[in-house]
Amino acid sequence: MTRLSTITLARDEEANIAACLDSLAWADERIVVLDPRTHDRTAELARQAGARVVARPFVNFCDQHQAALALPENDWVLSVDADERVTPELAAEIRQAIAQPSPVGWWVPRQNIIWGRWIRHTGWYPDYQLRLMRRSRVRYDPEREVHELVIVDGQVGHLQHPLIHYNYRTVGEFLRKTERYTLLEAGILAKAGAKPRLRSLVGQPLREFWRRYVTYQGYRDGGHGLLLSLLMAYYRGLTYWRLRQLVG
Repeated sequence: MTRLSTITLARDEEANIAACLDSLAWADERIVVLDPRTHDRTAELARQAGARVVARPFVNFCDQHQAALALPENDWVLSVDADERVTPELAAEIRQAIAQPSPVGWWVPRQNIIWGRWIRHTGWYPDYQLRLMRRSRVRYDPEREVHELVIVDGQVGHLQHPLIHYNYRTVGEFLRKTERYTLLEAGILAKAGAKPRLRSLVGQPLREFWRRYVTYQGYRDGGHGLLLSLLMAYYRGLTYWRLRQLVG
């Protein structure tokens, strides 16, 4: 049987790490890459669950993921965040997928649970993520410091069973992450030579709201869809405002 390692990046994840690793108990090796800025019991709970914990200074998400690829004993790796869970059905499908000689990477759908509800529209499902891969045939795009992009040398496929993602639990959590991620995204746009125009500060949020609420049928998610569409419009507007601050 082809062996599989899992990689989980973690910082202050004591509320999630045990359940995450428990959903990965079927894997041959489990690795937690710990951000040394962690102040809680993440490392202790991960070791208790049988995972190997490796502390590494955090530069950005791309850098951390790329460094993590050098750690596993096995070529096949599955990247899982601490707030995600692998179901038995997905685990069985993964075992079947890695037994094949090709593809060398697999897109995994995600079922996002936001504010206690599965969001079926608004651009949040199926939310495919390239998480299952042969580490010898992939690398992370260094230009994408957040919302990482995996570059694959070979054919990719799509799995059917979803990864369960316990995403934002509160609006406050969404806003806190927005503060962090928009800074990173503005930096990426600046490096790419993007030139913010005044009309972008209005046009980009409006287009994002339309895309989420109308094109992606966010209205079918009820109040959750409306609020998410508004928040994603705010996210886009804040990104361009910060880009303007960076490049003038």
